Amino acid sequence: MLIQWYPGHMHKASKEIKHALPNIDLLIEILDARIPYSSQNPMLAQLRGDKPTIRVLSKTDLADQELTRQWQTHLELEQGVKTLTTTTQQPERIKQIIDLCGKMLPEKTEANKVIRTMIMGIPNVGKSTIINILAGRTIAKTGNEPAVTKQQQRINLPNNIVLSDTPGVLWPNVENRNSGYRLAVSGAIKDTAFQHDDIALFALEYLLKAYPALLQNRYRFGSLPEDALGALQAIGKKRGCLRAGQQVDLDKAAKLFLTELRAGTLGQISLETPEMIAAEMIELAAIREEKAAKKAARRRK
Repeated sequence: MLIQWYPGHMHKASKEIKHALPNIDLLIEILDARIPYSSQNPMLAQLRGDKPTIRVLSKTDLADQELTRQWQTHLELEQGVKTLTTTTQQPERIKQIIDLCGKMLPEKTEANKVIRTMIMGIPNVGKSTIINILAGRTIAKTGNEPAVTKQQQRINLPNNIVLSDTPGVLWPNVENRNSGYRLAVSGAIKDTAFQHDDIALFALEYLLKAYPALLQNRYRFGSLPEDALGALQAIGKKRGCLRAGQQVDLDKAAKLFLTELRAGTLGQISLETPEMIAAEMIELAAIREEKAAKKAARRRK
């Protein structure tokens, strides 16, 4: 699925981030623990160089704990990267970000110099709540809808840290189509940008393989459905999402299912693993090569 939702302020924010990065000492990227790869900003991967980076895995109360540990190990293989897991209900743990900034830049701390940091994250990942906890006061607007923060601001934190906040930024095109789906499933994209049944079917196909017991426990199927469409229809019947003639309203059933999945009602679920992403990157590389070959062939004609 291609992301078709890219408000104008996100384009502006992306340009401002690129301009500001050379003057930043340390980056703080807030990731959704359910989708640590898909919630990373590919622009940052290209531009950060060897700049120290803290990757905060938020919403860990909704994610599979074992997979979260695997993702921490995987992310910290990258030079200069440290991870921290938290939820927006753990203020004391979130405040550890301040100490971690000092530990990652000891020369700045010892010299009592200002540490210039920038915080970023996709929409609806909890970034604004984290900023308010770090600042000890309400500075950033919070909300359950994506794209609440619309402009950058600088915030003075304890320990001589200056934090540059950025709006929650998505990117115009998500190359890996699976990442596009996962962003939509997690709630990072406004629901008006996609069809609910399409997104729900993607999620159900994955859950039937990865978390069948959680589906069974939540919806009390007589027997586990064989495919995603059968599962969505069964959920619709269980929840009374019916039209005339007892036909399942797939859109209504999908909205209900996605609401429960995002709220953690089904249980702690992660939507991607390091191994899955490695396989998808191989597939994506092959697609890029094919596109490049076709483009080169057109030029030769």
